[in-house]
Amino acid sequence: MVKGTWARCESCRTPVYDRRLARTLQVCPECGHHGRLDARHRLELLFDDGEWKELPAPPDADDPLDFTDIRPYRERLEQARESTGLDEAIVCATGTIMGRPLVAGAMDFRFLGGSLGGGVGERIERAARQALNDRIPLILISASGGARMQEGALALMQMVKTSQALTRLDEAGILTISLVTDPTYGGVAASFAALADVILAEPRARMGFAGPRVIEQTIGHRLPDGFQTAEFLLEHGLIDAIVPRAELREVIGRLLATADGERPPRVPCARVSRVMGRPDDADLWRAVQLARDPGRPTALDHVDAIVDGFQELRGDRASGDCPAIIGGVGDLAGRPIVVIGVQKGHDLRERIARNFGMPSPAGYRKARRLLRLAAKLRLPVLTLVDTPGAHPGQEAEERGQAFAIAENLRLMSGLPVPIVSVITGEGGSGGALALAVADRVLALENAVYSVISPEGCASILWRDPAAAPRAAAALQLGAHGLLRHRIVDAVIPEPPGGAHTDPQATSMAVKDAVAAHLDELAELEPAVLVEERRRRFSLYGGPGTGDFHD
Repeated sequence: MVKGTWARCESCRTPVYDRRLARTLQVCPECGHHGRLDARHRLELLFDDGEWKELPAPPDADDPLDFTDIRPYRERLEQARESTGLDEAIVCATGTIMGRPLVAGAMDFRFLGGSLGGGVGERIERAARQALNDRIPLILISASGGARMQEGALALMQMVKTSQALTRLDEAGILTISLVTDPTYGGVAASFAALADVILAEPRARMGFAGPRVIEQTIGHRLPDGFQTAEFLLEHGLIDAIVPRAELREVIGRLLATADGERPPRVPCARVSRVMGRPDDADLWRAVQLARDPGRPTALDHVDAIVDGFQELRGDRASGDCPAIIGGVGDLAGRPIVVIGVQKGHDLRERIARNFGMPSPAGYRKARRLLRLAAKLRLPVLTLVDTPGAHPGQEAEERGQAFAIAENLRLMSGLPVPIVSVITGEGGSGGALALAVADRVLALENAVYSVISPEGCASILWRDPAAAPRAAAALQLGAHGLLRHRIVDAVIPEPPGGAHTDPQATSMAVKDAVAAHLDELAELEPAVLVEERRRRFSLYGGPGTGDFHD
């Protein structure tokens, strides 16, 4: 924005009064364009009451190469320091957000384009060390054109230096957050800005390794509108969320609350009964129909009802954001938790948008990323499973559907935190199992779980799709049969007529059951959890896999 009594929006060119811009945090009230902020202003907006303490700055090696282009590098540094009042392109500080402490580093594009040189790399490493020493989260706010050319290969090495700094925090289980602002390119985009546990971006912020002009010159044609914007990055699974500036403190505060080591007292929940009667064949086919009822509560319905402060995290950081898998962090019955679920939707429009709850490889990779986050932060995991199966399309196969499922099975088998899975509707084959390798597997009363759909089984073995009810009975895919064979540990009762008749009551029953089992699992050491989980699955198919007896 151009300063003065009136400013002109850099995007829509609308004149806006300065005082109004100040009230909107430099966001254009006409088009929503987020104007650039200097580093100190960002920290003031971020921290409680605008108060923060700057970390001591290291001594700078002003010109390690004695570099001169049309002007000596030393002169450029002196001018940048004089015009910005900063000694480098980043300001690092400590403070609190919603009362929770963290370390922050905010880059300033005014200082030589926010370029990554030795001084910036050293400050980021020291900020990470402070976060490690204090065992508090780190947030890095990027605004950069890339590595600093005037420092040659020494600037290039800062990509590794800053990446290693975040790796140390990974190893220590300390949350890291990246906030991408406009622009973020080159060596910054390809190092610390892309490596945080959670990557947020301001609307329309641009991020990429190569700039659009370089790409257009290389490939010889014009790039599409919106290329490399935050919206583009979200669609392609590369960031977790787009957050308007006015909402940043609240979102970051929720993330910090999840990473907080304190656990408030919990009210013990009643155990779910493990004893249920044996249904007849007609009941099993009716359970299949009820499991597929479009009015049945979805994963998001359950999350909205039972998870407080839920912050959705998106993307697999590789290829896309599968709409059939939702996930994020929040609080369940006083316990911070990672939640992953399959989202089908209710009406046809939503079901099409969610691919009818059939995850793609990107969905399983997104789940895997969140599982690793849970392990790092030592958070329990809840998975909500309701899928007819993994997506069987050509693109899914080209992108490694089988490999994505297999990797999840391996990861969940050894994840050192409690996992509770709830089959809330359909549990279709390996596509469901990829989210259900758990310490406790629960099922709603009318849920089904099987190696294949009854229609598919009937077509293959009976050679008659109309034999689906007979196949359902033979497969014993209902909750009662699953309980007898110890596939599930408990059955959660549904309201009379099915979960769709009272979704809220169903969700509360799920909450109570999950909380009760998490209370039990919380007493176990990680090594014991993993050993018992592996033992559980190793017993299937061996002797003693018959009916369950207390």
